[in-house]
Amino acid sequence: MAVLTSLGIPDVTGNTTTLMPKLSYRFRVTFIGDAFTATPTRNVMQVSRPSLSHDPVQIDAYNSRIYLLGKHTWEPVQVVLRDDVDSIVLKEINNQMNRQVDHALQSSVKSGSAYKFSMIVETLDGGNPNPGVLDRFEFAGCYIQTVNYGDMNYGDSNMVTTQMQIRYDNCEIYDANGRATLTGATQDQTLVNATGGQVAD
Repeated sequence: MAVLTSLGIPDVTGNTTTLMPKLSYRFRVTFIGDAFTATPTRNVMQVSRPSLSHDPVQIDAYNSRIYLLGKHTWEPVQVVLRDDVDSIVLKEINNQMNRQVDHALQSSVKSGSAYKFSMIVETLDGGNPNPGVLDRFEFAGCYIQTVNYGDMNYGDSNMVTTQMQIRYDNCEIYDANGRATLTGATQDQTLVNATGGQVAD
């Protein structure tokens, strides 16, 4: 989508058109799992997008070294939510935490499928009430790795927030046309394989 036609950086074809950037405040986060309703979506303040890294495999050769691609790691993402006055966000986070480990009974389940959930982060185009989706990140095999319930302070007027660090097994990245840009697939099986759930439209 073009913004201005003469103020951009000339590329190799001589085109100086600037392009409309995605705006960081136009987004939506959806949590998919038995512990969650739509309420957390409306209370998300901030979310980080995925970060992917690969271990280097070093091969020592005659006079030098070369490097190959090793196993990859999806780094945890951060989610910050408002703590609403009805404590719904707090209850649902704690429901999920209890699914992972029952802290009262000191009991945990035998399989990750009993507590893992899915999360979708969408970049939106600003439309309302039916915004267009510019890209979509689908996180599979999620669990809450850390949770911070925030601080109370007589000295400021800030709202109470809860911060979560979400660890996940895999992430599929989609463009505006629903194409998986990491795999080229037209239909994603990541969420189905990881959680037994249905892929969001």
